[in-house]
Amino acid sequence: MNMQYNILGKTNIRVSKLCFGGLTVGPLQANLPLEEGARVIREAFDRGVNFIDTAELYKTYGYINKALGNKYRNDIVIATKSYAYSKETAEKSLKKALDELNRDYIDIFLLHEQENEYTLKGHYEALEYFIKMKEKGIIRAVGISTHTIAAVKASINMDEIEVIHPIINKNGLGIQDGTVDEMVEVLKLAKDKGKGIYGMKPLGGGNLLNNIDECFEFVLNLPFLDSIAVGMQRVEEVIANVCRFNGEKVPKEIEDKLSRQNRRLHIDFWCERCGRCVEACKANALRIENDKVVVDKDKCVLCGYCSSYCPLFCIKVV
Repeated sequence: MNMQYNILGKTNIRVSKLCFGGLTVGPLQANLPLEEGARVIREAFDRGVNFIDTAELYKTYGYINKALGNKYRNDIVIATKSYAYSKETAEKSLKKALDELNRDYIDIFLLHEQENEYTLKGHYEALEYFIKMKEKGIIRAVGISTHTIAAVKASINMDEIEVIHPIINKNGLGIQDGTVDEMVEVLKLAKDKGKGIYGMKPLGGGNLLNNIDECFEFVLNLPFLDSIAVGMQRVEEVIANVCRFNGEKVPKEIEDKLSRQNRRLHIDFWCERCGRCVEACKANALRIENDKVVVDKDKCVLCGYCSSYCPLFCIKVV
């Protein structure tokens, strides 16, 4: 079986079922050297992945630009996102993306982390600017990324929103306002309205790695997902995930390398130190020290349970 490709909603943009999640190679997580990160991304392109997701926040435009080279310059679908809320901030975000990706258009531009109808209203001036740029051919499609059911609901009847990038995984990790079943139901409605939908965090930010096959089976059987973004930071991860998405067995030598991979618990910088993870950790591996959450690597068993208690989804296994 080969890589599956789908049209993203009504956009006429053809994307691979596997989308390269661009967060993990960059400074917020693995912080790979530029050439190494680009090599991981290029491996995915070489194996049929034609879709990559990033964001201004991730600081990974340089990696993607390097990976594109001349060979893939105009063949890869790039989705990015920003927290722009006004014409001025939207214009600045778009210019930064165009300049740093060395492109004259962006395929998909999303309003980053929308929460509900009120945040959409608060960012509407930026949305209007992106729509005008779409009319000029500088953006091909406009949408939102979100961790909430409320934002999906709010966008369903907004014709301006063509693409939705929601969090979705079998345990509902990271969904801020409901269950995975509730998210599934609202995404079905969005698909019925013609929205293009590509999911994020199928492994719950690495917290569900112990059930990787079940996690992928779950998302790959959701018919409303045109594509699924998966964060990858090693060539072996790319090979393994392409095999899984192609319905092929992961080579044993790749599985062996990945099983020996050193992983760690990562706390994102937006952590507000509420202490819920500290209370939940049965291994007593977390503590708040000098106004930040500290991980005791000798005690942490990388179970990922603490992430389910984090209201801001700050905890990842990387």
